Amino acid sequence: MRILVTGSKGQLGKSIQALEKHYDYHIIYTDVEELDICDPAALDSFFEKNPVDVLLNCAAFTHVDLAQKERETAFLINGTAVGYLARMSAKYGFHLLHISTDYVFNGKNYRPLTEDYKPTPVNVYGKSKLAGEEAIAKHATGATIIRTSWLYSEYGNNFLNTMLRLAREKEQIKVVFDQIGTPTYAGDLAAMILDILPQIVDNQGVQLFHYSGEGVISWYDFAKAIFEIAGIEVEVLPIESSEYLLPAARPFFSVLNKAKIKKYFQMKIPYWRDSLKTCIRKLDKMK
Repeated sequence: MRILVTGSKGQLGKSIQALEKHYDYHIIYTDVEELDICDPAALDSFFEKNPVDVLLNCAAFTHVDLAQKERETAFLINGTAVGYLARMSAKYGFHLLHISTDYVFNGKNYRPLTEDYKPTPVNVYGKSKLAGEEAIAKHATGATIIRTSWLYSEYGNNFLNTMLRLAREKEQIKVVFDQIGTPTYAGDLAAMILDILPQIVDNQGVQLFHYSGEGVISWYDFAKAIFEIAGIEVEVLPIESSEYLLPAARPFFSVLNKAKIKKYFQMKIPYWRDSLKTCIRKLDKMK
């Protein structure tokens, strides 16, 4: 199976690369330097020369607060460009697997969110990601959308690495306790994607799934667990979101219901704390 990964320098792309050796796939890794997904002519030229079976789109504008200022860029990468990929998938006959986000929800429904719950995003990032989902539904003939939440890994900028950095710089860290969700280890998400590819490659229509770690916590609980598992002594203070004002609003509750994906693929999903231990062990080995 020939797989194209876009956005390969991000944490999910790097996690895919770390696991590639365990799978019998031929994977082509690209980032914006090799393939600009915002350029439909470049995409056309690429797919004419490089036939693929699956395109795994990990490319995204993920800076939630910066998206408030750079709305056009966020919508170009997360919305318009995804529409280009959807059209290419229909034209060249490959399956599009796209990663979306829990931020398409407003966080006001305090029950785990199923795939059929209506998205009503509260910030530009969420709106741009929803635009990408809608473009796939309109233009793709065979696609899988996976919404995930609170993604972290040993790579790049994410909550885990931010907390570890702040612990080196400060004796006290304030973290919001009134935003509830579930951390997702990019290594788990990557392994799940690589596992299901043979089952989705020939699927027609557009399938939507939710995937995150198991369990429910706040960002405050996540920070406390990070320092406990890493053996770091630092004071963590719980605060309300109103005390930590950011340009972009966040959903207060974005726990994803994963019953559909677990039943469809007969999979078990790791508990968030177990995955955090795995990630921190890998970080220690990288030092």
